Amino acid sequence: MNKIEHIGIAVKDLDASCQLYEKLLGTAAYKQESVVSEGVNTAFFRTGEHKIELLAATVAASPIASFIEKRGEGIHHIAFDVDNIYAEMKRLRNEGFVLLNEEPKFGADNKLICFVHPKGTNGVLIELCQEIKK
Repeated sequence: MNKIEHIGIAVKDLDASCQLYEKLLGTAAYKQESVVSEGVNTAFFRTGEHKIELLAATVAASPIASFIEKRGEGIHHIAFDVDNIYAEMKRLRNEGFVLLNEEPKFGADNKLICFVHPKGTNGVLIELCQEIKK
């Protein structure tokens, strides 16, 4: 794992949360997009070398809606940048971690993603991210 790629924050209202984070960080979101496969709309902010991803559910069955229902708004996951998501997934499986995805899937911000089950990481949902090369 190379670095923290971003911190994901679950929110109820993306527009209101974008306004809040624009004031907090002193900058506008540089990207907003829908990830239909995850049932979310996202907004990304940069602060220095770091990124914050706001995630709002678009359907009641989405993982974000379930998270907010159980825990309320707040930090949802920490994402790590990796060079080779397939190799990293294999390494983590070999180390005994449980992955929530059998194969990487397309995520926001031009990334292949995979999640590591939080039961094996002290309750923290970990996301692996590999930039899709064009």
